Amino acid sequence: MDTEFHREKTYFPKVALVQVAWEGGLVLIDPLEVDLAPLADLLESDVVVVMHAAGQDLEVFDRVCGTAPRHLFDTQVAAGFTGLSSPSLTTLHERELGFHLPKGDRLTDWLARPLTASQLEYAASDVAHLLEIHDRLVRRLDADGRLAWAEQECREMLAREHGRRNPDDAWQRIKEARQLRGSARDVARSVAAWRERRAAQVDIPVRHVLPDLGLVAVAQRAPKEVEDLRGIRGLDGRHHKGAVASGIIEAVAAAGNLPPLQPDLPRRNGGADIRAGVTLVSAWVSQLSRDLDLDPALVGTRSDIEALVRGDDDARMSTGWRHQVVGGEVGDLLSGRAALAFDGRGGLILESRGT
Repeated sequence: MDTEFHREKTYFPKVALVQVAWEGGLVLIDPLEVDLAPLADLLESDVVVVMHAAGQDLEVFDRVCGTAPRHLFDTQVAAGFTGLSSPSLTTLHERELGFHLPKGDRLTDWLARPLTASQLEYAASDVAHLLEIHDRLVRRLDADGRLAWAEQECREMLAREHGRRNPDDAWQRIKEARQLRGSARDVARSVAAWRERRAAQVDIPVRHVLPDLGLVAVAQRAPKEVEDLRGIRGLDGRHHKGAVASGIIEAVAAAGNLPPLQPDLPRRNGGADIRAGVTLVSAWVSQLSRDLDLDPALVGTRSDIEALVRGDDDARMSTGWRHQVVGGEVGDLLSGRAALAFDGRGGLILESRGT
């Protein structure tokens, strides 16, 4: 399955086309003419839904069907376990099937009607061979003992994408807001949640309600009256009056009533400086990923590595398939039982330092 949609001027994606292929058939569904709600029965069935880079498509289905696939296989995620780093669908077609997808205009207007023959051909090509790519990836992953890893990652993706739509967590997507502390962070949490709900209510992008710069500036200044909004960086005349102005002030006032954030989990190293350890582990994870034909971003992001080095109890790299890949060796590196060295060929090796 695949979707075509627009959201440049809206909060919610405006779905323009849904492509569905199965063994022996393919259809393009026009959501401007057909109710997509019955697709929920398919998504919630035992059928495995194969998609590529499904993140935003999952949001589309949640919006129009009220649900997401019960069983998802994302070919972009799965390909990461064969050494490709976030490959495009075109790249997968070239590697797995040996041919190029038809070129299309990435910025085409999918809401226009009628759609041209080239638009229809381009849309259909996104799913026409996806099941064949799925089968090839499954065989390769099964032979390498990595199929369960890919399936676990797809399940985590489903849970992660669903959780991203919680307005109370919206502040975490703003880097500058995450760096705030104390009451300023609480104001950022409250205003970000208000902004998210306001954007959904009027169906416009969150940045059109209030830009990130303005949100962080409001958090730092904590205005108490509408008049206090004037002169705050990132705000303009739209934010000085009406429902937006009152909404900002009410959100600032409500910050004091927010439940406290969960305290940081205990860290086994007592908060020591972890920069050297993160640098070493990052270098080794990159080397190990290359050696094992894994996408390094799948093995561990910078945040994952930091959590592992800190000793966080919920560090993703300390459990599951990630621990199988890096656990013991990284443990030796961090404990001083092993050291990194150049192998003389531009790579790294892990050398035992003895006892």
